[in-house]
Amino acid sequence: MLKLIGGIFILIATSWIGFEISRSYTERTKQLRLLKSALQSLEAEIMFGHAPLHDASRRIASQIDYPINRLFEDFSMLLLNNETTAKTAWDQSLQRVWNKTNLKKTELEILKQFGETLGRHDRIQQQKQIQLTLVHLEREEVEAREKQASYGKMMRNLGFLSGLFIIILLM
Repeated sequence: MLKLIGGIFILIATSWIGFEISRSYTERTKQLRLLKSALQSLEAEIMFGHAPLHDASRRIASQIDYPINRLFEDFSMLLLNNETTAKTAWDQSLQRVWNKTNLKKTELEILKQFGETLGRHDRIQQQKQIQLTLVHLEREEVEAREKQASYGKMMRNLGFLSGLFIIILLM
């Protein structure tokens, strides 16, 4: 009886690990979509709303989900509270929020490059920079979707099957 209970716990634990790894692939894709949506909103705020960066970022943060909203909230607060450049505020916001995301280092580099130009150019040039960033993020999203499709289901199955394997070895 004790072996059966132990086996069930092992199976549950390994299956849970597989589902968590699979969820990270799904979350990365979701967060890339949120990030693209936020940048498109930022573009609209800059081009048509003529909103300052801190105000536009605050509005965007209220429209999107966690953890991407924290990036824009922090950015807005840093711009309002400190006498700092947009680039510095963007970099600090990225550092604060990055470990809460499932995004990869390539996305971090794309966003850092975007931050280099943030607030330095006129509206037309800023729009071009946002468009360029969106193109890069689109490429990363396609890659993330492919990985999610191929590895997501595999990780769930691998978690379950590794649990069965461990149970067989222990019996």
